[in-house]
Amino acid sequence: MTAQWIDRRPDASLDTDVLVVGGGAAGLAAACTAASHGLAVTLLERYGFCGGAAVAGLSGTVCGLYLARPGAQGKPEKVVHGFVDRFIEAMDRRHGLTGPVRYGDTWTRVHEPLAWRESADELLEKAGVRVLLHATVIGVHVEGGERIAGVRAYTKQGPFDVRAKLTIDASGDADLFAMAGLDVTVGADGKVQNPTMIFRLAGVDVERFLAAYGEDSILPESVMKAITQANGSGQYKLPRAKIFLFPTPRPNELLCNSTRIVSRDGAELHPLIAAELTEAEIQGRRQVREYERFYRATLAGCEKAYVNDTGVQVGVRQTRQIVGVERLTNDAVERGTKTPDAIARSPWPIELHSGVKPRLAWLYDDFYEIPLGCFIPRRGESLLATGRCLSAEHEAMASARVTAQCFSYGHAIGHAAAIALRGKLGVREIKAADVRELLRKDGAQL
Repeated sequence: MTAQWIDRRPDASLDTDVLVVGGGAAGLAAACTAASHGLAVTLLERYGFCGGAAVAGLSGTVCGLYLARPGAQGKPEKVVHGFVDRFIEAMDRRHGLTGPVRYGDTWTRVHEPLAWRESADELLEKAGVRVLLHATVIGVHVEGGERIAGVRAYTKQGPFDVRAKLTIDASGDADLFAMAGLDVTVGADGKVQNPTMIFRLAGVDVERFLAAYGEDSILPESVMKAITQANGSGQYKLPRAKIFLFPTPRPNELLCNSTRIVSRDGAELHPLIAAELTEAEIQGRRQVREYERFYRATLAGCEKAYVNDTGVQVGVRQTRQIVGVERLTNDAVERGTKTPDAIARSPWPIELHSGVKPRLAWLYDDFYEIPLGCFIPRRGESLLATGRCLSAEHEAMASARVTAQCFSYGHAIGHAAAIALRGKLGVREIKAADVRELLRKDGAQL
């Protein structure tokens, strides 16, 4: 007798103009922006809060706002504007952001994750976005071969069908594209950057810590050498020597980007493979305790420190990229290429996390621009992408994936969705000039 898959709970459904899947920086900006046009907008988020990798993955920083200069000389110069400014204002009211914190040759701002969640709640409510939390997409509705007409989600209430005139994939992983069988790429020939379990360390004498190691959140060579020696001694398991420790808005706390998660046999782990993602979570928590133990024994100001929290999930840097009508190239990033079709800009370095020492390739006193076509699929109708799953080469994506840029992408794609629906246009008929005009009116300063 053949077994059947069943779910006898009653189906629920709703109709919407725009559906956004994923409540990270890009999804938040896209949903609020589309709703500003008077459209009915629904956002689905698999967790009980918005924030994506910044909150669930505890990446903890708003990177990509400021120009880079050798030695981070001079004052921070902010070159990314628009929706991110609204988010920063909401966070500042909650004392949820530090000022600029040095990160190598540039600066970033460190956020408090609860304030992030609350700010997202406020912005979405004010925009009139309908939000369904704890909703995991399990399939897409496809009409006529390649038109995406919405999704089917799993909720505790039961299956939920959401029908949409236009859908935005802000999942971070191009999940909807993969479900629909549309074209995607994965890393460099299938190999992606390894994940990281980020954690917060409380009980730190931050003043003594900064006095010992300086203002740069990338710790100095002396700490790298100490980690390498400790790892080689067999007393600790510390597979990454170049570490990033950031003071947070909370007193006596550091945000720790330290781990390099690999399998038990040393192989890189792939977040798209269920068993490997599971192993990454488990190995990540174990590795956090090793770094905690080392920091307490070795680093000034950390003698009484303890792990306050880890990410809800392991931090994922890269999975799938869509195949767009344009592709952000490595060369464009390295050269600071500008384009008349740009809907966002980025001064952030190429940041590759593999091996013991992450590699940073800086772009000084300049930025590159990201074209609209990187978010418009080569195949598929009524579907747009936003966030880190943009169409990009491997190294280019290692720069373009960070938080400030995801806010910019969402801001642009929210406007693009409204242009498409108001003008009854196919997604490949959207003109970048029209999106840019709306972005400039919205303060993006392109």
